[in-house]
Formats: sequence, C-alpha cells, structure tokens
Amino acid sequence: MRTVLLASLRTHARRYVAAVVAVVIGVSFVVVTAALSAAAKEGMVAGVGLPYAGADSVVSDLGTDQAATIVRRAESVGEHAVIIGDVTLPLTSADAVLDQRATVAPLADVASLRWQELREGRWPQGPGETVADVNGAKAAGLAVGDPIRIGSGSRALEATVVGMVDTPAASDRAALYLPWSQLQRWAPTFYTDTVAYAGPGAAEAARGTGALVRPTAQFVQERQAQLTREVDVVAMLLLVFAAIALFVSVLVIANTFSILFAQRTRDLALLRCVGATRRQLLRSIRLEALALGVGASVLGLAVGTALGHALVALARTQMDAGTLGSSWAPPTWYAAAGAVGVLVTVVAAWLPTRKVVRVSPLAALRPDPGVDVRTASGRLRSVTGLLAVLGGSGLLAVAVAQHHLLAMLAGGMLSFTGVLVLGPWVMPALVRAVGALGRGSTARLATGNAVRDPRRTAATTASLLVGVTLTTAVLTGLASSRDSVDTDLDRSYPIDLALTSTGAPLEGSLLGDVRSTAGVRDAAALEGVRAEVEGIGAVPVLDPTPALGLTHDARRVAPEPGVIVVPGDLLTGGEIPERVAVTVDGHTERLRMDIADGWGEAALVAPETLARLGGDPLPRAVWVRATETADAEDLAGDLGALAAQGGVDLTDALALRGWVLLQLDVLTIAVLALLGIAVVIALVGIANTLGLSVLERARENALLRALGLTRRQLRRMLAVEAVLLSVVATALGTLIGVVFAWVAVRTLVGGAVDEVAVVLPWGQLAIVVVVSGVAGLLAGVLPSRRAARVTPAAGLALD
Repeated sequence: MRTVLLASLRTHARRYVAAVVAVVIGVSFVVVTAALSAAAKEGMVAGVGLPYAGADSVVSDLGTDQAATIVRRAESVGEHAVIIGDVTLPLTSADAVLDQRATVAPLADVASLRWQELREGRWPQGPGETVADVNGAKAAGLAVGDPIRIGSGSRALEATVVGMVDTPAASDRAALYLPWSQLQRWAPTFYTDTVAYAGPGAAEAARGTGALVRPTAQFVQERQAQLTREVDVVAMLLLVFAAIALFVSVLVIANTFSILFAQRTRDLALLRCVGATRRQLLRSIRLEALALGVGASVLGLAVGTALGHALVALARTQMDAGTLGSSWAPPTWYAAAGAVGVLVTVVAAWLPTRKVVRVSPLAALRPDPGVDVRTASGRLRSVTGLLAVLGGSGLLAVAVAQHHLLAMLAGGMLSFTGVLVLGPWVMPALVRAVGALGRGSTARLATGNAVRDPRRTAATTASLLVGVTLTTAVLTGLASSRDSVDTDLDRSYPIDLALTSTGAPLEGSLLGDVRSTAGVRDAAALEGVRAEVEGIGAVPVLDPTPALGLTHDARRVAPEPGVIVVPGDLLTGGEIPERVAVTVDGHTERLRMDIADGWGEAALVAPETLARLGGDPLPRAVWVRATETADAEDLAGDLGALAAQGGVDLTDALALRGWVLLQLDVLTIAVLALLGIAVVIALVGIANTLGLSVLERARENALLRALGLTRRQLRRMLAVEAVLLSVVATALGTLIGVVFAWVAVRTLVGGAVDEVAVVLPWGQLAIVVVVSGVAGLLAGVLPSRRAARVTPAAGLALD
C-alpha cells in the first residue's frame, strides 16, 4: 500500500492545491495573530513599572479629589507623592493651533519620583514652566524656549517649554508635563489612575479616602496581569476571524476530499477487487491526508512567522519606541497552530474515507445515485438539518429579545450549519428555479448538469455560500454601526468648529475672515450677552438661531424658551441643579438647566429667553460648518491663527469627529482584511470544486461531444453552469448575511441605542454579487477549456 500511497500523491497532487492553500492560510493566520498579540503584550507590560520605580507604595481606586488630598497630606509630613493620570487639552501658540487633544500629565516635584528622562533643557522651577515629550514636540513643532498656551477659556495657562524629556513607558506617555500645583486647575476633567507614594505614610495619607494602598511590587505585578488579560481579549477577538478562516478551510478541504474520493471510487473499488482490505485502504488514504496536513501546516507556520515579523516591523515604523515588543509567538501557539492544521486535514478526510470503503467493490463500480431523501440516511440528514435551522433560529430570537451575545453566536453557527446540511436539497431546488429563467439548449444542459448530483452541487456552492454570507453580514453590520456612530457624533458634536469670546465682543471683520478661509462651507455670527450663571460664574449666553442651518443636529443647540444649555466642562462637580439663576446687568431670571457640549465655553438660550434677560446682545461667537473635503488639521490651524489674533477661543469638534471616524475606519479595514482571508479561501474552494466536478464528468462531456455538442457549446454550457451555481450561492448567502447582520445589530447595538436601524450598503453588496459571479465564471474557464480540448474518443476512454 506504500506504493499506492506514493502513486496517489503524485497522481492527484494538482487536485490538492486548494486544500494546501486553505490549510496554509488558516495556520499562518493563527501564527500572525499570536505574533501580533505577543508583541503588543510585551510592549504594554514592559514599561508598567517605570512610573512607580521610586515609590514605596501605590494608591489606586480613587478619584482626582482624593488623589489631591493624598498629595497634600504627603507634603505636610515631609513625604512625596505624584499623581499618575492625564487630561486632554488644546495646545496653541501665538499664531497656530498645535494640538487640539494634547495629553498633559503631572510631573513629580522630586527627582526620585520622576520616571521621565531629561534630554534637553532643564526641569521646571517655577510657575508657567513645562517640559515636553521629545516625540510629541516633533509632531507639534515645539522647541525649548517656545511660549505656548495650554487649555482654553478662563482656565488657560500661559507657559514656556523649558525642557525635553523622553518617556519610555508606552502606557503612561503624555505630550506635556506640569507640576500638580499648575495642573490642578483642570481637576474637574482630570483622569486619575493612581498615586505613586514615596515614604512609609501612604496608608495614613489615604485614610478616609476609600482608596486601596498596595506595595509597589504587588501593584505592578497585578497591573501587568491585567494588561496581559486585555491583550489576550484582543487576541481572542482576532482568533474569532482565525476560526472563521479555519471553518471555511475545513469546508474547502472536506469538499476537495469528497470530490476526490468520488472520482477515485472506481480506483478504490478495483483495489478492493484485487485484494486490498478496508483497513489497508483506510490506512492508505488517512496517511495521504496526514502527509498533506503535515506538509501544509509546516508551510503555514513558516509563512505565518514571516508575515508576523513583517507586520510587527511595519507597525513599529508607525508607532513610538517601546510600544511593541518581540514578534516571536510562544511555542505553544506554534504547536497549537500546527496541530490544528493537521487535525483539520485529517478530520476533513475522515467521513468521505469511511463512506468510500464501506461500499462493496461491485457497488462502487456502479454509478453513484447521489443523495436520496427516501433512504434512511437521507431522512436522517434532512431531519437533522431542519432541527438545526429551527433551533438556531430560536436562539437568534432569544438573542434579539435579551441582547445576549452567546445566544447570538450559538444561534448563528447552529442555523448556518443546518443550511449546509440541507444543501443537497436546497441548492439543487434553487438552481432549478433560477435555471428555468434561461432559454436554449445550453441553459437546459447547464441546469441539468448542475443538479444531476445534489451532493456535488452542495459541495461546489458551500465555500462561496460561507464567504458571501460572512461578507454580507460584516458589510451590513459595519454600515449599520457607522450609521449609529454618525448619529451619535451629530448629537455629541453638533458644530464643526466654533470661535467663542469669553470677554469682549468679536471684531466685526472676524466673520468675513472665517468665511474666506479654505475649507469653510459657511459660517454665522451668534449674538449674546455676558451673564452670571449661578454656580458657574461669568459666561457668554448666546442665541444659536442664526447658525441652526450649519449644525449636524439642530435639536441639540435649539433650547426651548426658559431653558439654558450649559457645557458640561463649566460644571465643577457635585449635584446638578434643576434651575439656576442667570443675571444680566442686575436683572435675574431663573431658568431650567440642561447639559450639552460641542461649541466651547458658552451657554445657549432661545431668542425669547435672551430678550427676557435684557442687556445689549453683541456678536460673541462664530460657528463654522466645514466642507466635506476639508482637511481638519489645516482648517484648525488657519482658524486657530484667526482666533489667536482676535483673542478668542477655538473649539474644534471636527478633529474629534475625524478621530472617532478614523478609529472606526481602522477597525473596518482590519475586520475586512481579516474577513478577506476567509473569502479568498472560499473563492479558492469554489474554483477547486468546480474544476474537480468538471474533471469528474469527463466521460459525460465526451458523450455530449459525441452526440453533436461543439467545443464552443461545451465551454458555454460549463460557463453557464459555473455562473448559475455562483449566482444561487451569492443570492442565498446575501439573504442569510442580511438576516445575521440584522440580528447582530439588534443584539449588540439595540440594547444601548433607542433608535437603531439596519443600513444596507447597496453599492458594496452589488460589488459582492458581481465579484462572486465573475469568480464563478473564472473558476470554470480553465476546466471548461481543458474539457473542450479532449476529443470524444479520448474522453470516452477515460476511467
């Protein structure tokens, strides 16, 4: 049997190409995922302990007020503490906006707690002095000695850069560092992570704050474990797509072996006739699958290692130093990936092998009747498929009603498995329905050939059905999520950009200068008065009516009469009152208060309310709507220069919107790239199964040629058959994918958003349909040309 095994591998090597490609892609995907997660994990935990290197204890689970209390108590007893945290603030210079979202963090007062490394200049020694991160300084164009303005409005700080520092801990890096005495003015919006405490009195300093005090070594160890788990969660999410790729690989390999063994049934039967036992055939075929799996898995490990190193190296060029570690995946991942590749191949060959050798030699020499629902096995298969579809549908209904993720995943896998099980009945019926629309003998022959062997029809379309279903579901889900995100962004950031004066009225020329700026679609001036708002202080109160047409969501900036809308950044904490006193020139009105953001440090009221407040309304803000093609950074820089010249503050929500959409775009690209692997496998699968099915029907095609079918007609018939199978698989996959996307959106987003709708990306779905049809046509080109070149006599002589 060793001779038979080697001869089989040589003879059928070309037919195994798709199976090898599928295994290589699946195994390499697992290795690449492991390499990326290992590099991210090592980079994240490498610098965790640096901010606490000089501390004896770490205080955690506390807010900013509690952290400030601990710092004051440490100073009162001669000990030292520094807050680990940050706040995001706009950073401007005299003539430009340097960064709308600069991260500013505290700097320790003593050298023992400073984990930053001074590269140039000196440390701050007095008020208004700051140090900048060397990498952040390059991006912002800062140098030692540059004057800058940190923040905006009444809390803004005029400062001078006196030094450049290197911050080697990737997890706690900031653009600027200030002593806490200067940074605490932004305490209401400051994010506090921990407090690094040098000295034995950490427990006493934290008394009454409810914070948790731990030794530094214990805290660092627990934080590293926490970050490692977070990276593992990301790795698990990536492995979901690896599982999808492997699932499609299993289908491709199983289809390949099914058709190969169907073609070799006569060969195997002849071996049985000349004395080979069932055990010998089983051992020979399984060794054949094992050899294929081992070879493809080894190649997949090599390809995955090379791709992993290349991707990590590419990522390092786009990230700061220390963000990523080594790209070598742990040995356990290599062992698991290789084992999965081998097992997938062996298991995929298991059932077809058992089915072939179970048949007697004489029965195997007769034509295969295909799937018959009237047999016991046919009835069992149909009942199993129907139960799987019904059970999966029930789980999907539970997922939608209860917003349950596990029910959604289990229901989707179970119902789709049921569809695949019912494939030998469903797909031929759909092919007949679609084929009936065609006219002519070629269409009739193509339809008849496509449905003659139901098992072969289901196997041919299964891979493409999986790929189209996944693609449609992901594209529809992403489009629906993007629509929900856009709606949320419109509510959170109703204005693209706003120039607001918290002091004197605006200069008369500012509106014209803004409108003439490149990237501005339109702008409007808002009139208002300066008022004293109870619990907040002096703020401009504006009438937004002239600019409602420039907003993304006018409802957010159109208060009802008697209501004042106050930005949340102006609140100093505590309980938010239902009504506040608003005073203008000695006249006071009590107004109902609402909270919203997105236009700077100004309150909004209705025109009627502004008239009741009195005073002399003057232009105090300009709201801007950017063009669709505007460069957010350039526009912010130009308007920032105008704001600096006019002594007003610039609020750039366009950059914030762009940042959120950029993250979504990156996620979309990553998901589509990962999904693309599964789709590539699916396309390879349909090409392989179509090619094998054409080879399987060599005698049938030769008989048609002998009966008068020309070579051109044969090629046309096979092309129509390929397109017919592709169209049916694409249509069914698109329908199932849209249903799955609807379930996913309702399950995942419906629980958090009141109004959620499923958005169908018609253009993208049309591309999927066209690509699938073209792929099916191209998949049948080479086999049809090869079949047409065979003469009738030679084809009828084939075994």
